[in-house]
Amino acid sequence: MLTDIFAYRYLKYPIWSVYSESERRLLNQTIALAKDIFPYYSTDGKEIEANKAKWKLLHDRLARELGVDELTRRYYSYTQKGPMGQDWPVSGFFGWDYACEQFVQALPPAGLANPDNFIKERLSFIELAMRLREEEIAQANARLPQTLMDAKLRDSTLSRGLRLPGSAVDSAKAWNATLNATFQSQVDELNERFRRASAPLTYHNGFVQVSLDQTIEQQVAKPFWQLVADPIWRNVDIDIKEALDRRDSNDKDPAIFAAKALESAIKIVSDAKSWTRGNENGAAAYIDNLMSKSNGGFIAVWEGEMLKDYFRKVRNSLGHGPGSEPMPALSLAQTDWAIETAMSWVRTLVRRM
Repeated sequence: MLTDIFAYRYLKYPIWSVYSESERRLLNQTIALAKDIFPYYSTDGKEIEANKAKWKLLHDRLARELGVDELTRRYYSYTQKGPMGQDWPVSGFFGWDYACEQFVQALPPAGLANPDNFIKERLSFIELAMRLREEEIAQANARLPQTLMDAKLRDSTLSRGLRLPGSAVDSAKAWNATLNATFQSQVDELNERFRRASAPLTYHNGFVQVSLDQTIEQQVAKPFWQLVADPIWRNVDIDIKEALDRRDSNDKDPAIFAAKALESAIKIVSDAKSWTRGNENGAAAYIDNLMSKSNGGFIAVWEGEMLKDYFRKVRNSLGHGPGSEPMPALSLAQTDWAIETAMSWVRTLVRRM
């Protein structure tokens, strides 16, 4: 199975020219964070089988994408002296956490001319660990309604018999809130680690991506990623990430994917509000649904015209064949504007929901 990793997405986008103390510290801090997320041992020193399986899964996913059997050699063997002075062979396998830790903390080989991909491969591990945990959190959130129903049933059953302090419903809500708050603090820690190491990176919704402008990151990107974390906005999330990856790797037409993300958001709002008639033939028709007076004017007419102009000037000019005219292309600054504008519009549409 293919796994999307940071090292591959940014293979052609140089970030590091040297491996310094900052990079060494950053990598060590990321593996420590992974251990916080998935502790390998319980407080009594025993392996936690569920987390052991997750470390193996993370190891195997990254090893496959890097084209190796093992991230580091796990098998060990040596001899030790027995009580009578005889040699006793000792062999076994290091734990999956140890193998991953040794890989991430390894120093670059002497004479390595370009450490860029070396660092990216090791940062890919924390990306996969964070993504796996985020998937688990999403599953727990999806199960929450059923969990609360079950807890409510337990409360009603206990109320007829032995009364215990506290409510099962309140406990379930508190547990879920703690689960989400803990993970958000881990996301914040990782992003702060990137900032302190002067690495132009941020983690959002399962992916580590380049973030060159901290002002845009704080005022536009961070609120955007928080809002589109809900599964209903999954296609928006996917297309914006594709737009950013294409921009960062100098790939073709990243602005088209930003426009796709914005169009998806407009359609989702129209559908969720039951304004979609079924005969819409493009983004403009869905925009009309949003600014229709009969629908309460979800957006003002002038806002609708700005949205339509975005699709006319950005998506349509790039998405249609130019014929004998010069091939249209946006500059890097124009591409940044197109992506950031799409993200800003998505953010305001989601907030108005």
